[in-house]
Amino acid sequence: MFIHEFVNGSKPVMVLIHGVLTPWQIWTPQIEAFKEKYNIYVVALNAHTKECASEFISVDAEADEIIEYFKSKNIDTIDVLSGISLGGKISFKIFSKNELKINNLIMDGAPLVACPNFAVKFMIKSYKDIIHKSKIRDAKVIANFKKHFLPEKYLEEYLKIADNMSDSSIENIVTSVCEGGKIKGINTKSRILFIHGTKGNEILSKKTAKLVKKYYTDTKVICFKGDAHVYKAIYQPEIWIETVSEFLEG
Repeated sequence: MFIHEFVNGSKPVMVLIHGVLTPWQIWTPQIEAFKEKYNIYVVALNAHTKECASEFISVDAEADEIIEYFKSKNIDTIDVLSGISLGGKISFKIFSKNELKINNLIMDGAPLVACPNFAVKFMIKSYKDIIHKSKIRDAKVIANFKKHFLPEKYLEEYLKIADNMSDSSIENIVTSVCEGGKIKGINTKSRILFIHGTKGNEILSKKTAKLVKKYYTDTKVICFKGDAHVYKAIYQPEIWIETVSEFLEG
């Protein structure tokens, strides 16, 4: 894991956590938008570090490592903790451990409900195939990346991640993403925002939003109809930034 710091002076802390097979640089627009108001820490999760190979073990292990990082810096309060997809699940795990004070928890497309076993097996096979072909720069995979996965400007950063990613990390990532977990039971004054779309596998995000709202009744849920998974955060960051800013200011 590597945590990139955009820190200047004494400001509230904002932490941003990316999703599966996604480079930390997708947060660049958010960093630019919020850096005057916040000291920003951007996490590059294990198995997503371009500097050197690293292994992803579990959501729980990633959360523990992030918590220990901030404890080592004598930071006990995070004003804004935000994650997309896998990053949203890790954010919720950090929140649920209750070792750091989280003032605002923002999750976009966080899958906190369990997936069926057949889906887990299919996803592991699919991700391995994508990574293996990315390592050899397969033309079809590269074309699909540009069309469906991330904007082309992030391609080179993604390929550096793919080159370092192991099969065991893929298995552990998918297993962690797809397993359920405890949602209720945290006594909190944190403000919570949950964002999701409606296309494709956003059914899991929609189910999660309902459960989070059930157990944390003050949660604000925003649904972007017609959007695929974390679409606004990655493809229309200006709208995501505006949405999050309104929530934080409110």
